[in-house]
Amino acid sequence: MISVIIPAYNEEKNIRDVLNVTAKTLDGIVGEWEIVLVDDGSKDLTLAIAKEFAALDGRIKVLSYGRNRGKGFALKYSFERSSGDLVAFMDADLDLHPKNLATLLEVMEKEKADVVVGSKRHPRSKINYPLKRRLMSDVYYLIVKILFNLNVRDTQVGLKLFRREVLRDIMPRLLVKRYAFDVELLANAVRRGYKIVEAPIELDYRSSSNINWAEIWRMFVDTLAVAYRMYLRGYYD
Repeated sequence: MISVIIPAYNEEKNIRDVLNVTAKTLDGIVGEWEIVLVDDGSKDLTLAIAKEFAALDGRIKVLSYGRNRGKGFALKYSFERSSGDLVAFMDADLDLHPKNLATLLEVMEKEKADVVVGSKRHPRSKINYPLKRRLMSDVYYLIVKILFNLNVRDTQVGLKLFRREVLRDIMPRLLVKRYAFDVELLANAVRRGYKIVEAPIELDYRSSSNINWAEIWRMFVDTLAVAYRMYLRGYYD
């Protein structure tokens, strides 16, 4: 069984399509599944629309906790309330079509991997992505490479697949609730000896949101904090 966890914040325009497309896709690629949609304190109708859709299919769970706490918190909260042997994290904007999950499942089985990360830098990936975001992604990759020596070229793509036991081991150790959650999770997975493999994706960037420089700065600070806890304090050990 696979649990697909989808954190959502102010996605009222997309959420019905996301749930519909994801459910239909999962029906075509796996036998047993659940979708866990967590509303991260949206101020629009995301929660109401998701609940309305979930009422039509018992395999869709909708969670909420009232106020915005960040993607990291949303993923931890949802994982604790999921039940799949495999757990996928997927963004709620459909930039990455759920059909990409089939590729991640294939790579996990073929490579006997514990974690599979969708990667824009995989040579077989097909991406439509703004140049400015590519440059920012390149800079962040270099920072992560220097700090953690991760053999992962793209930590931030919103599509990842885990064996449940990996998350059961690592999730209680994590502190980042917002900006560097992915790096904290993957760096600890490597440190704990789990096998991480990258997989090709098809990405069609559709978001019109502007880059928030304050959030970029907070992500950089969070990333440094992860390195401090890992190497100077030995917190994760």
